[in-house]
Formats: sequence, C-alpha cells, structure tokens
Amino acid sequence: MSDILVHTEAGVMTLTFNRVARKNSITGAMYDALSAALDQASEDAAVRAVLIQGDPTIFSAGNDIADFMAAAGAPADTPMKESPAIRFLRTIAAFPKPVIAAVCGPAVGIGTTLLFHCDLVYAGDNAAFSMPFVNLGLVPEAASSLLAPRMFGYHRAAEALMLGEPFMAEAALEVGLVNRVVPPTECNGIAQGQARKLAAKPMSALIETKRLMKMAQQPAVLERIDAESVSFGQAMRSPAAKEAFSAFMEKRKPDFSQL
Repeated sequence: MSDILVHTEAGVMTLTFNRVARKNSITGAMYDALSAALDQASEDAAVRAVLIQGDPTIFSAGNDIADFMAAAGAPADTPMKESPAIRFLRTIAAFPKPVIAAVCGPAVGIGTTLLFHCDLVYAGDNAAFSMPFVNLGLVPEAASSLLAPRMFGYHRAAEALMLGEPFMAEAALEVGLVNRVVPPTECNGIAQGQARKLAAKPMSALIETKRLMKMAQQPAVLERIDAESVSFGQAMRSPAAKEAFSAFMEKRKPDFSQL
C-alpha cells in the first residue's frame, strides 16, 4: 500500500499520509509523490481543491530519520534545494488552487511548516504542533523563518522556533495557524466538506483571489525557502546536528555544551 494515498472525488484531490506505523514520517519518495500529485492537480481542470490529511492520531512526525541521516552523509557540495523535500515545499508554496489541511495528533517539523502554505487548516483538539529545528542543530525551513513571525508576531515565533516546544491546537487557533479546532474523529470529514464547498465555487475567482492575497509575499517566500535550504544543508553536516541525531539513535539526551 502506498505511503501517500491519492483520491479524487467531487473536485477534491485528497492526499493522505498513510505510514501510521512510522508516525507518518516523510521519506524522499513520499515528497516526490506529493509533488507529483500537486503538479497533476495544478494541470487537471477536474481537480478544484486539494486536501492534505493524516490519521486521527497522527498527522506527521516530520522527516524520516533514516532518509535524513542518508542526506546528511551526502557530499558537501550536493545542493539541498534539489532535494525532494525542497521541491515539494516550492511546489506547495506556488500551488495556485485552494489547499486545505486536516491535522490531528503530532505535527512535527515540516508537519507544521507545510501548513503555512495551506489556505485553510482544521485541527483536531489532540493536535500538537512543533518546529524543533534548533533542538536538532538545524534551522527553520518552508520559509517558516519569514512566515511564522508575520503570523504569530516575533516573540511568539521566537518561542516556537528557538525553544522548539510543542504548542497545542487552541494556541495554534489563537495565533491564526488553524481556522477551527474540532474533535479528531470529525476533523478529516469537516475539512473534506470545506474542500468540497471551495470546489463548487468559480475556480477562476478562487485562483485569482489566492494570487492577489499572496502576491506581495510570494517572491519573498520562494527566496526564503532557497535561503533556508542553504543554511539547512550546512547545519545538517554540523557537529551539533551530528550530536543531536546520534543522541536520538542512542536514546540519550544530547550534549551541546561544547558546541
């Protein structure tokens, strides 16, 4: 069974993370599948909205650790911006049609940052968002270093990005990351209903409305994704990141005292 399920009905393409046994951690192949689906949806007139969802217990634990470790071992001159993850981020950031997300349970790293590029986000009351990049010796991605301060305000963004601690659904609602908090068992259905409402509207008007709303920040977002990818690639090979991931694999607390 595919780790990314793709289903189109009533004008809505639904992309489902389907790797629950591995906490819906995202591999390079899954990023490629997501990008391919979005490319198809962009060109297919029958697709009028896209819904991204996980399981009622878990949205995504972020990057798959094995894939991440393999990327960290790639030659130093390998451009990070050519990676499947960055291609996906650029694709969703520039996607012209409405994108809706249904988030239940943990949404870690890119599981949170991809939401900055969705138009509507519905969260189960069990949702826990986190961007623990610094804790892993890394830096933000998905233009979150730009978009989080704009959405949350600088100090709340600094707390989320520098401390990397989880914040729950009600806090996400307060800062504007989600539209509504609902019971987890109803979240995917509610998001699907909202996606179908959008799919029934005049598509040209929706696309132009989205373009106008994002017009001022779009070039800056794509530029920041690229800038972050350079810093992220450097950080992946840093002593701090190596210590963080060694500690993770060895199930111990990392020691950054000399880094």
